[in-house]
Amino acid sequence: MSDRAPQPVERRLPTEESRQLVELVRDIVSKEIAPRAAEEEEAGFFPRPVFTLLSEAGLLGLPYDSAHGGGDQPYEIYLQVLEELAAARLTVGLGVSVHSLSCHALAGYGTEEQQAAHLPAMLTGGLLGAYCLSEPSSGSDAASLRTKAVRDGEDWVLTGTKAWITHGGIADFYTVLARTGEDGPRGITAFLVPGDAEGLHAALPEKKMGMKGSPTAQLHFDGVRVSGDRRIGEEGQGFAIALSALDSGRLGIAACAVGVAQAALDEAVGYATGRHQFGRPIADFQGLRFMLADMATRIEAGRALYLEAARLRDAGLPFSRQAAMAKLFCTDAAMRVTTDAVQVLGGYGYTLDFPVERLMREAKVLQIVEGTNQIQRMVIARHLAGPETR
Repeated sequence: MSDRAPQPVERRLPTEESRQLVELVRDIVSKEIAPRAAEEEEAGFFPRPVFTLLSEAGLLGLPYDSAHGGGDQPYEIYLQVLEELAAARLTVGLGVSVHSLSCHALAGYGTEEQQAAHLPAMLTGGLLGAYCLSEPSSGSDAASLRTKAVRDGEDWVLTGTKAWITHGGIADFYTVLARTGEDGPRGITAFLVPGDAEGLHAALPEKKMGMKGSPTAQLHFDGVRVSGDRRIGEEGQGFAIALSALDSGRLGIAACAVGVAQAALDEAVGYATGRHQFGRPIADFQGLRFMLADMATRIEAGRALYLEAARLRDAGLPFSRQAAMAKLFCTDAAMRVTTDAVQVLGGYGYTLDFPVERLMREAKVLQIVEGTNQIQRMVIARHLAGPETR
């Protein structure tokens, strides 16, 4: 409708290698992801071949050590790759973020022997991971999880149910948090569970309002036996490992949210400059121009916020507060921007003929996953005012 094609995001990338990396991602997006995104999402198709391609290209292990097959990329670069992928299809962008999250425990807390045995296949071997923390009765209160791991000789036996697991039922490995001791956070331990372990069963995928191509399912652990060398970290260290992973994972969600918002803005600008009413483009009307300006400002602010948090992480400095702020702001911005994009397109925005309705439905889940935005506000407030009094 408009000859004003969206321009690629201008990125301040620090090296020629990072510039080539982003160009590689954009090439994969334009050829392998974007052309089929709408059709495959509507059909509920999970694009496993795309993840295989991303693994072969080294894009599933970007922030990890090259000694085990990773890309040695700083989070500042990795997150911008996620943004590019999510702008084309959130199922892919969020899927890469979840996979990276599922590798975090082993990469950060595993022994050298464990890392050598498992990380190369996880990062570049075509495998896909999932992260198992939430349960039917413990979501925001993750420390109350009930899935148990009981020692049996040299092995551990896991029993319980995990919920809301992205890639549930199709993942090749699961990072699982289970209770090995007392109630509360100190009694939780992390395990690396093979996707084909005996006694591990996935329920039917949840029927969701968005991200239909990304399977989300409960996982049932019915006496799943794992060897002792698949325990990650020390007994009772699991909750600390989980929180560490979530700080980084929240930055992934923030970057994905900015990608979704950017895609919605591009659609809105293209439509507004091509749609004519009263003899001129609707983009000429001040009400719409101001709306587009506000949308763009929210996106730029969100991008700056997640990149600043990433730079703190890359420098080895505390970034938990900034990660919570980035996740909160970017996902709220994505919800607002995508809703406004639907409004810009009017009746057309409410139809499947344009992608903004899908982007709006997808933006909603980003305010929920990896800690609801209400939880993010609690995290931020604790950094400012200290823990809540009991």
